[in-house]
Amino acid sequence: MNINQELTDKEIEEILGRYNASSPGEWKSYIEGRDHESGSDFIMIGTGENRRDDIELTGATKQDQDFIAHSKQDIPKLINEIKRLKKIINNEV
Repeated sequence: MNINQELTDKEIEEILGRYNASSPGEWKSYIEGRDHESGSDFIMIGTGENRRDDIELTGATKQDQDFIAHSKQDIPKLINEIKRLKKIINNEV
């Protein structure tokens, strides 16, 4: 996608579709030496009763892993802000 290109409603719905199809719950990045002392780096999926299998990445940097983990919480916030701004632009507020 061109950085200067407008995000269409269809693209927003596609992003939401990918988000909704992903594993539910909060995702948290755990980096050895930063967040725990032994074991591999991983993304923890959910907590308590909603806990799922961890995601372990091969070839990702620590920054890549943090980005992927945070995307689960960031995407809905960004989509909501885009929708709010589109309403303002279209005088729907």
